[in-house]
Amino acid sequence: MDAAEAVEAIQREMTVFARRARASAGRMHPELSLVSYTLLGHLETSGGRRATDLAAHYALDKSTVSRQVTALERAGLVERRPDPEDHRVQVVRLTPAGRSVLDRVTESRRAAFGERLTDWPEADLCRFAGYLERYNAWPGSGAEPGSGAEPGSGAERPARP
Repeated sequence: MDAAEAVEAIQREMTVFARRARASAGRMHPELSLVSYTLLGHLETSGGRRATDLAAHYALDKSTVSRQVTALERAGLVERRPDPEDHRVQVVRLTPAGRSVLDRVTESRRAAFGERLTDWPEADLCRFAGYLERYNAWPGSGAEPGSGAEPGSGAERPARP
């Protein structure tokens, strides 16, 4: 396989991966879309963000994020509070119910990944993780270096003890 064929294989396999992730998200946690899960994970990691900051982070339209945040707010998973530094704007934060749903869904996702990767040698797992982190850290990806921040990956959150 040469470099061009490798790039083609990577593109094809990442498309399959994305399709599988979307399909399994609906089965594993029907109450939470993959986008909503990603937003909740980011809010937990960051401690809260303005909706405009979420839109910029994920390179999404503000109206798209606003609809997602409104739906999460109606479900009682997030709340908006005045920004302590600028009372003209609001910060979106997780509620205790949001944290509970996020924890449950994250554990379900972690178990599914663990099951799928159970037969992989540790060296392969470490290489695979390193390659994904390297790929997702590319400056044009919207990811923060070292964050594992491909939206919806679940890697935004460290494992809980």
